[in-house]
Amino acid sequence: MLERLGVNTRDAETKTDNVAAVVVTATLPAFARQGTRIDVAISSIGDAESLLGGTLVVTPLLAADGEVYAVAQGSVNVAGFSAGGEAETVTKGVPTAGRIANGAIVERELGFDLASLTTLRISLRNPDFTTSRRVEQVINKYIGTDIAKSTDPSTVVLNLEGSKREDMVSLLTDIEQLMVEPDQMARVVIDEQSGIIVIGKDVKVDTVAIAQGNLTVRITETPQVSQPSPFAENGETVVVPRTNVEVTEDADRKLTVLDSGVRLQDLVDGLNALGIGPRDMISILQAIKAAGALQAEIELM
Repeated sequence: MLERLGVNTRDAETKTDNVAAVVVTATLPAFARQGTRIDVAISSIGDAESLLGGTLVVTPLLAADGEVYAVAQGSVNVAGFSAGGEAETVTKGVPTAGRIANGAIVERELGFDLASLTTLRISLRNPDFTTSRRVEQVINKYIGTDIAKSTDPSTVVLNLEGSKREDMVSLLTDIEQLMVEPDQMARVVIDEQSGIIVIGKDVKVDTVAIAQGNLTVRITETPQVSQPSPFAENGETVVVPRTNVEVTEDADRKLTVLDSGVRLQDLVDGLNALGIGPRDMISILQAIKAAGALQAEIELM
């Protein structure tokens, strides 16, 4: 590599302590044209301890087809650092990874002529039948003709054939200004590892009675040492076990009734009235869903 840059290294001993082997990655954005600059991410794949203050030499970025789509180079920006001595080392962040803002120039672009299209498929980020239908109705009402058609919960097809609109780019510019209220699915998201519960506003509960109680058995070992008196002729030192067992049944927990069609606030107030924590609340929500009284989808993270 140095010889390609015009540096003669054949008759000299080269020390490469400050050279790092890295992998360079980047994402080619949509409609990225030749000459456009993009960000690159750099990560060490060798035994380098830090990339702080480093400079990336000219690096071609290849895609899966083996073609070079961009060329990257420049000074590496590293957020972390590492410092220390023989007895202690302090490391903040990841000093072996960094980025170069606008560090790559696009050399090859993907040919795509959006303006010449007469048919386009719009994909919804959150698929939903109601939202897809609303998008279709709003577009057709704005244009004045049926050019939009909802084909499934995640796709709305635009067809310009037979309409007065011929420019797809200008049509998309007008469409993205339209306001559509998405339909929110009734959902309860549960993270069992951290005990986090997120309940949507449209969650409904049918009439159900809830009782919660914990059976706690606590065993405490406090062994004692028994030893003979000083200068005694007989006897030996022994450990005498002392065991204390406590059983708590939470008999004061009451039965709580949640009426049909309660709001989210009523559901939260009812569960809080039981005096339970997030862990037990997760089990109660799953039990309500199993009983068929929770009109929502439970999603476990």
